[in-house]
Amino acid sequence: MPELLTPRLLLREWRDDDLTPLAAIDADPEVMRHIGDGSPRTREQTATSLVNMRLGWRERPWGIFAVELRDTGELAGWTGFATPRFLPEVLPAVEIGWRLARAHWGRGIATEAAAAALRFGFRDAGLDRVVSICHADNHGSARVMAKLGMREDRRTTVPATGAPVIVQALTRADHETHTTPEA
Repeated sequence: MPELLTPRLLLREWRDDDLTPLAAIDADPEVMRHIGDGSPRTREQTATSLVNMRLGWRERPWGIFAVELRDTGELAGWTGFATPRFLPEVLPAVEIGWRLARAHWGRGIATEAAAAALRFGFRDAGLDRVVSICHADNHGSARVMAKLGMREDRRTTVPATGAPVIVQALTRADHETHTTPEA
């Protein structure tokens, strides 16, 4: 698994000591309100997710990166790629996503991290097209998608929850011509 550096961030492999800060992020109701059914996750659910994120890199040349603040070493959250099985109508697809601790919202960290992941995905992992899916009310994530150069592909609902979502997409060709702000 590669490590990616940005001006403020290190996108890296997951470590065992990431479980506690990741569990705190996943337990925050405000962080989780637009994810899945909107429920916070237990430490055990987060531990399972962490195992799956680590295993994903063994199965494919892409996956989910831990996002660490370079100046403090703090885990801010994650960004990277997964298969959006929760929305079968877009499959086959690779989704880019992100989740940050609330303390790091509104600082450009999600954009900076996702931009680095997209560069890796298109240049190094061989991806040709990436989607990103957000709840229709998740205006923060929609702004990040716009900054990344993504364009609306469709509006639909998640079968398991009935949540209204917006699917945005970006091709390698469009990515090469788009300038993403660093932060």
